[in-house]
Amino acid sequence: MPTNFTVVPVEDDSSNNGASAAAASAASAAAEESKPVSFDNIFQEAKSVDSIQELHPGDESQRETTPFLISDDDGQISYDGKNMALFEEEMDSTPMVASLLNKLANYTNLTQGVREHEEAEDGNRRAPVVVQSLVRPELYNSPTLSLNILGVILFLRLTWIVGAAGILGSFAIVSMCCICVSESLKNFGTTSGGSYYMISRSLGPEFGGAVGLCFYLGTTFAGSLYILGTIEILLIYIVPTATVFKDNTEDAKNNNMRVYGTCCLLLMALVVFVGVKYVNKLALVFLSCVILSIMATYAGAIKTLIEPPEFSVCLLGNRSLKNEMFEKCAKVEIIKNRTVPTKLWDIFCDSHYPNATCDEYFTLNNLTEIQAIPGLLSGVIKENLWSNYGPARQVIEKQNQPSVPAPTPKTDKEQNYVFSDIATFFTLLVGIYFPSVTGIMAGSNRSGDLRDAQRSIPVGTILAILTSSFIYISFVVLFGACIEGVVLRDKFGESIKRTPVIGVLAWPSPWVIVIGSFFSCCGAGLQSLTGAPRLLQAIARDGIIPFLQVFGHGKANGEPTWALLLTVGICEIGILIASLDDVAPILSMFFLMCYLFVNLACAVQTLLCTPNWRPRFKFYHWTLSFLGMSLSLSLMFICSWYYALVAVVIAGCIYKYIEYRGAVKEWGDGIRGLSLNAARFALIHLEEAPLHTKNWRPQLLVLCKLDSDLAVKHPRLLSFTSQLKAGKGLTIVCSVLEGTYMTHKEDAKTAKQSIYDLSMTAEKMKGFSHVVVSSSLRDGFSIMIQSAGLGGMKHNAVLMAWPAGWKQAQDSSARKNFIETVRETTSAHQALLVAKNIDRFPDNQERLKEGTIDVWWIVHDGGLLMLLPFLLMQHKVWRKCRMRIFTVAQMDDNSIQMKKDLETFLYHLRLDAVVEVVEMHDSDISAFTYEKTLMMEQRSQMLKQMQLSRTEREREIQSITDVSRGSIKRRKWTGVVGGSPFQTQSIPEDEVANEPHPSCHDPAHFYLTSISSCNASALPPAAASSS
Repeated sequence: MPTNFTVVPVEDDSSNNGASAAAASAASAAAEESKPVSFDNIFQEAKSVDSIQELHPGDESQRETTPFLISDDDGQISYDGKNMALFEEEMDSTPMVASLLNKLANYTNLTQGVREHEEAEDGNRRAPVVVQSLVRPELYNSPTLSLNILGVILFLRLTWIVGAAGILGSFAIVSMCCICVSESLKNFGTTSGGSYYMISRSLGPEFGGAVGLCFYLGTTFAGSLYILGTIEILLIYIVPTATVFKDNTEDAKNNNMRVYGTCCLLLMALVVFVGVKYVNKLALVFLSCVILSIMATYAGAIKTLIEPPEFSVCLLGNRSLKNEMFEKCAKVEIIKNRTVPTKLWDIFCDSHYPNATCDEYFTLNNLTEIQAIPGLLSGVIKENLWSNYGPARQVIEKQNQPSVPAPTPKTDKEQNYVFSDIATFFTLLVGIYFPSVTGIMAGSNRSGDLRDAQRSIPVGTILAILTSSFIYISFVVLFGACIEGVVLRDKFGESIKRTPVIGVLAWPSPWVIVIGSFFSCCGAGLQSLTGAPRLLQAIARDGIIPFLQVFGHGKANGEPTWALLLTVGICEIGILIASLDDVAPILSMFFLMCYLFVNLACAVQTLLCTPNWRPRFKFYHWTLSFLGMSLSLSLMFICSWYYALVAVVIAGCIYKYIEYRGAVKEWGDGIRGLSLNAARFALIHLEEAPLHTKNWRPQLLVLCKLDSDLAVKHPRLLSFTSQLKAGKGLTIVCSVLEGTYMTHKEDAKTAKQSIYDLSMTAEKMKGFSHVVVSSSLRDGFSIMIQSAGLGGMKHNAVLMAWPAGWKQAQDSSARKNFIETVRETTSAHQALLVAKNIDRFPDNQERLKEGTIDVWWIVHDGGLLMLLPFLLMQHKVWRKCRMRIFTVAQMDDNSIQMKKDLETFLYHLRLDAVVEVVEMHDSDISAFTYEKTLMMEQRSQMLKQMQLSRTEREREIQSITDVSRGSIKRRKWTGVVGGSPFQTQSIPEDEVANEPHPSCHDPAHFYLTSISSCNASALPPAAASSS
């Protein structure tokens, strides 16, 4: 039937009504006018409304009484922004639908401190009522393509890579590095945090923290790379005379790099500390220089079709010479009809006179001057098509150039040739080139500043990859087609008067490249020093790595001061290496590991069919991520296998540290989903075939009682469980609360948490805890015995404590519950272990130096009872104890033969124990025990004679029931519990006052007594034989 109701506004505190209404009115006005609203206007309106309310504090006419949301009366209060509820009680749990949708649409997870820092420096903040548009999607390509990609490698090393690897080898290097850049960047619609956010929210905090720190280290070492590139340009091409160490040696050069690099690092750190907004404003200037340099290079390549540049290279035979000390490439020259030796003569000869003694190679070979830039139509592309690798300190020689061999040049003369400073091979060049493609991740790291990251990241990443690939591949072809091979292999341009090789090709002047590359390296260094501290701050504020929490703090405006200091310290380590070629493979390892796990995250999410994994990039397939992951892993070991191992070890150590000490974060990671899928597959697989005897071990269901504080009443029961299980197999610790679930729901949660955190964790016990609420303890334990576990992971044994004081208790419910539990365990075909005086058992910290574990093997259970002490003695508490087996024989039995047979049986079971045979009269042996033993023996013989199949045999075993229970005489047994498959008890009687506590001085005797036969479905006959 229809229900009439009235919607009424739910007001906040009366003191805040005016301000809330004023703020809502201001927001509505701002939305109508479609322009930003300042805080001053909002506060002024709020104050005016507050003053009006102060004049009429008791005016009740201001309250709305109409049930309609829209009214033509302008004097009514607007409901815009108010929570509407049917009753006031629903206010805390039922928000307005529009408010909820608005929060979902505007959800963000920006890295703390980035935008706030810039706003704080400007002295104001944005009004929260107006959401301004962020970065346009089409501009995503700009920061990605800016300085990190088109920077130091492009201007300082690409020509050398083309000269060493050839056009084909360089094409392979560029293609491999571009392909391995994560395909997953096209699919993650993230907020800020970039790759760290992707990995941590997809693979969990352990992987996220480990790879996030690796990405941080890579970004930090990238700063070292760019700073070293800046100093190399400064000291080699701009002001070569500004060196501190004047020696022309490798050590002096490295020391100059260290001194100037440290000064440059401190200067950049000061700029970053003073203001991030200045770095962002300079980025456009730096990008303009990069674009201008690239255009100048293309223009110079086109100009070679018309007129090649006037740069020449002097060759002695086929060897390239440094032309810093001479102008003419000739041995002698004619001046005023006189033959005069040139400066080259003075360099290679011991005097200026024609009869001087000269270097043998100089005497035997002629000097040749060739063009450094022959041009696109020269056909030099054929010579540069193939690789030309060589060892370190090898003279750079021109192929197919005539030369007369000569002995190794003298020490003082060899400095005049152009040498290769390091050995060149394919894998080394891959490691040096790879940092040029790491900037593709720069845009994803700024995804929080994008208006629509899910659309901008795929489009921007594809454009960045295509654009950078086109630029690099076109440059590879142009360099190989325009520049002479000996010039390409001249890393520092020593054969062309210390001019950058790419600068010789550029038009109109090499200084365009020098200035452009200098500012490009400076800008990239500033960006690295800006981004790395914020990445570390984001990791620290997530709280997944405890020792990094100090780096989550900074200035009041969000600037990560402490993280910046750590970044500068690590960056200084890279600068002290003083070699751009040695630092590049280091950061390549860290970035490659980051790309590997980003691809892994996408592949895992796709293969698991995670519901929240809905990539917008329609052409995505998991094989692309798998290809990128495989290529990233391959490139790690291709570049440098020892650096790769170091990076893997660092990431592994961080992973284990987070797993051991890190804060618990639940982000719905893919690894958990992978574990669930693996568990489901394993459980289904276990159901397909019955458990084999070799794989049998006790899977325990521990029934424990709780005290009034909902803590485990007998914690030594869990200690005994951990000693028996040693972390292997299934362990379920359960308890029952009396009552109804509606009234004891919170108690059940608290008890479950108490069992796991306070008891199981304290005992270092691996397993599961479960607490059920039932109307009675009997029903609760019955439910647990029947339903605990899942599929093939179900318990086959029940462990419980002997009821204390059951003889003196007036209420018989305790022993009734105990007896019913025993019967239900028997009906479920499960073993029952009853621990008597469990509080006297040793805990996990004790070490029994001597003692015995006595097994009274009365019922032939196939060896299971002897398996239990064997499992106990594997634990360090019981390791020094011995096992004794006591068996019962009738007076007319051959005790000696029985002892030999039992020793042989133990030998085949590979168990070390002392055998004792106890002779007893027939009247002392229980009829029940005799019948059960005889029945088990007859059943085994009958099954052998029938030769049934395994399935039929199991069905036959389960169909036999014990019908002789009513004929059993009730008599007082020592510690006997009737009807259980077997019992484990520490002391025969209930009188425990006079029993000594097992210690190192008093030998510990623990009795394991079996009274009845074991059901074949729960306890296989040869269970102990495989242990």
